[in-house]
Amino acid sequence: MKKIALLLAFFAIGLQVLMAQTKEISGIVTSADDGGSIPGVSVSVKGTTLGTITDMDGKFRIKVPQDSKVLTFSFVGMASQDVVVGNQSTIAVKMTSENISVDEVVVTALGISREKKSLGYSVQQVGGEEINKSKSDNFVTSLSGRVSGIQVKNNTNFGGSTNVIIRGSSSLTGNNQALFVVDGIPIDNSNSNNSGQLTGRSGYDYGNAAADINPNDIESISVLKGAAATALYGSRATAGVILITTKKGKASGAKSPRVKLSSNVTFSTIDKSTFPKYQSS
Repeated sequence: MKKIALLLAFFAIGLQVLMAQTKEISGIVTSADDGGSIPGVSVSVKGTTLGTITDMDGKFRIKVPQDSKVLTFSFVGMASQDVVVGNQSTIAVKMTSENISVDEVVVTALGISREKKSLGYSVQQVGGEEINKSKSDNFVTSLSGRVSGIQVKNNTNFGGSTNVIIRGSSSLTGNNQALFVVDGIPIDNSNSNNSGQLTGRSGYDYGNAAADINPNDIESISVLKGAAATALYGSRATAGVILITTKKGKASGAKSPRVKLSSNVTFSTIDKSTFPKYQSS
């Protein structure tokens, strides 16, 4: 009995020493946007594997070593924070939303926004500002050199049609034009030229329907390249999809309305020096 009592005494002393080397910290995590509590926030001691998560009320309680100085708070959609502990036993943390940059979020089929790294197929996005950097009568020509795997062929005549082929031709006899989708509405971009024009003889080049889209109204363009990306649009999208999202009205925070004006004028002239010279006498 004496040995057991002595062993229990040593155990109690060791437990007290161990408890003296740790301290308990509690607190609550709220959102800086609306002040609401955030459940499921990861709370860890920086540099160690010790950690816990907040409960449904955003509260947490964790035992840390006495020499611990910093707690790290992290949550999906929120900016991670490092909070200095010091001698505090209670901590109140306000987490701010983390804005995801445009390059990380792309618009996929049916206008759904997804994180680019979570997609299992190839999608490339171009902002409307890049399209408007170089003004042209057809905004489709501005995609050339900005999207990999896309081939843009435009005629030299004023207002002529533009062919858009993604990852090469997919049909020998059918239409290889990419399908244009504007805010969920498919647009046929097929050429409407007559047989004479198509074979290099007489006729007129009437252009493409996509040329009627105002580039100033474009917010972003997503190019869907793979079969998995275009499956929701059916057989028309076998050659790929160029998904266009237009700008929407939004509050600017100003007291008076804001109006943005953009203008572009193009002149075309004939260089007579390039004409062949004929003998008239």
